[in-house]
Amino acid sequence: MPRRSVNLPAENPPPEIRDQWIDKFLAHLATDRGASVYTQRNYQQALIEFARWHLAERKSAAVWEKLQRDDFRSYLRYIGRNNLSRAATALRFSAMRTFYKFLMRHGQVESLPIKNLSLPKAPKRLPKFLTVQQMADLLAAPAKLLASQKEKKGAGRPVSAEVCLRDVAVLETIYSCGLRVSELCGLRVDDINFSEQIVRVRGKGKKERLVPVGEPALRAIQSYWDLLLAPPGASQPVFRADTTKAAPLSPLQLARRLKNYLVVAGLDPALTPHKLRHSYATHLLDAGADLRSVQELLGHAHLITTQVYTHVTTERLKRAYDAAHPRA
Repeated sequence: MPRRSVNLPAENPPPEIRDQWIDKFLAHLATDRGASVYTQRNYQQALIEFARWHLAERKSAAVWEKLQRDDFRSYLRYIGRNNLSRAATALRFSAMRTFYKFLMRHGQVESLPIKNLSLPKAPKRLPKFLTVQQMADLLAAPAKLLASQKEKKGAGRPVSAEVCLRDVAVLETIYSCGLRVSELCGLRVDDINFSEQIVRVRGKGKKERLVPVGEPALRAIQSYWDLLLAPPGASQPVFRADTTKAAPLSPLQLARRLKNYLVVAGLDPALTPHKLRHSYATHLLDAGADLRSVQELLGHAHLITTQVYTHVTTERLKRAYDAAHPRA
């Protein structure tokens, strides 16, 4: 099934599931919370799926303020019978938990009927990341692709020097600043302070943070801008979808370009742009950065989210110890 473009608005619920509180909640996610398009889409799907199940199972539309814990226990059993993954189950109940908190703030319910509901625990997975050398190979991949293209004229779809320079700047900036894909695509020209080497980043929930940016990334951005027909204006995107228009680069475009460069660099093409953010955090901690600083740089609301990277570095230290110590 083709993936829906992330630039499209969420689809309207089917007529039998139209619910004013779902509509208000989705509007709240988009405007007040500044949730990503992915979050809006996933939460909408979760609520509509539950509403459909209730309509089919209970033969009536879901009345949110009247639902009890047993209703959600039944839904949980239904999900279990359909062999949904633990992560998918957790996502659905996370959406409903957030929705019910929204209803509580609006005086529609007094408590969360899904509170203390026992959900299957998702297995702990350590984040995947690239080594420093692998990251260097990836950063060199756009130039390598351009050079090989010149040597093999007519082979494959040509990639312009402007696109390659943009992609170098994109990869350098993600790695230099540890940005989420949505944050990178949302960068504007006036968010970058070249003299102070600081970038203003708009993160989740419209929260802003200031992140240092390295010289290689700044040089790559300037080299990319120098090839444009005209210098970009202050309010225009740092990274354009193409060289002639000021539309921003999309997350889907970025993911597709990255896949090409991973192949060129001899790396796993299944790695996502978010793995570059994992690499950023892991390399900082490996080099001695403290956890609180890395938390602020990543824009994590809670330290526990950042702590997963300490497990990565600890596991690697254990492997080195086991391999090298005579009494391990």
